[in-house]
Amino acid sequence: MDVEIEQVGREKKEQVLIRCHAVTEEVREIAAFVKSRQGRLTGMKDSRQYEIAVSDIYYFESVDGKTFLYTKEQVYETAYRIYELESMLRSKNFLRVSKSMLLNLMKIRSIQSALNGRFAAVLLSGEEVIISRNYVKGLKAALRGE
Repeated sequence: MDVEIEQVGREKKEQVLIRCHAVTEEVREIAAFVKSRQGRLTGMKDSRQYEIAVSDIYYFESVDGKTFLYTKEQVYETAYRIYELESMLRSKNFLRVSKSMLLNLMKIRSIQSALNGRFAAVLLSGEEVIISRNYVKGLKAALRGE
């Protein structure tokens, strides 16, 4: 498969075009990856509102009734609840890994087993998050592409 990249001016719409003989699983995976990189969410920090690209978000966490989104270097509060985000971002490589956390699978550097059937995910930022044993099965299935 050849890959070409053409830079266009800001006056033209950006697009990704896939030309293929057949829509194979590989083509579907490429299209799903491209779609997963699209979208923005609103976050609040210091009484200011920011638009954050979904692809920049490492994870969401619910603490004391508030939901926070974490990027590589910043933490923002969002008005969404974890269950709402889970539904909205299911097709964008986000997975529930505990009762209070939704993790971007594209931001995982490595995974290792931890105590009591739990797993620990080391993120690209170097941060480590715990995957609850109740969600390990779902994580394994997601990593296998199921």
